[in-house]
Amino acid sequence: MINHTASTHCPLCASLRTTFWHQDQRRPVAGREYWQCGNCALVFVPEAFHISSAAEKALYDLHENDPNDLGYRRFLSRAVTPIVQHFAGHPDPQVIQGLDFGCGPGPTVSLLLAEAGLRCANYDLYYFDDRALLTQPYDFIISTEVFEHLAAPFEAFAQLIPLLKSGGIFVIMTQRPLDLAAFSRWGYTLDPTHITFFREASFAWVAEHFGLAVIAVERDVVVLQKP
Repeated sequence: MINHTASTHCPLCASLRTTFWHQDQRRPVAGREYWQCGNCALVFVPEAFHISSAAEKALYDLHENDPNDLGYRRFLSRAVTPIVQHFAGHPDPQVIQGLDFGCGPGPTVSLLLAEAGLRCANYDLYYFDDRALLTQPYDFIISTEVFEHLAAPFEAFAQLIPLLKSGGIFVIMTQRPLDLAAFSRWGYTLDPTHITFFREASFAWVAEHFGLAVIAVERDVVVLQKP
């Protein structure tokens, strides 16, 4: 077990007020620790328990997210629908441009948005690494099942939020932990690439720090808006 030292800082707010929360005993993550931030409530896996980038990519390659799978499309629609509703009635939808951050090997969000008449570029560190996309302004950014994989979530927000135009929205889909009893049985943590777990308070911290408004909080979807 890692010593409870001040060096275990929060990867979101950088607070040193973090405490050991849980140690998993289940395979394939047996022995892995989870810490909780006393400032922003983020639950995170310390770096010592992270797998390598190569191992992470190998696990992603096993994912079978078929854009034609109706169940998968329904799942993603929970994040896509707020965007479609937000821009409903726009006089010229073709001028709206969005970004799917972490689209994976089989981009589906952009297809769903295209069906609704909205344009969305695909970016993924491993599969569509076009860094030019991270320098352009967007009316919306969407990220589905990505932020739980990020070792440095603050850096991701710091990179993406400046890309949002005034009035733009940031839609994040990620499952949130409940109490410790439920967390200890949670199948979501059995994925070795899942290392960062947001709570509602974590998103409230993000909104306050970056000057955003939280306009919707659903079970696994949060919508932030830039003034």
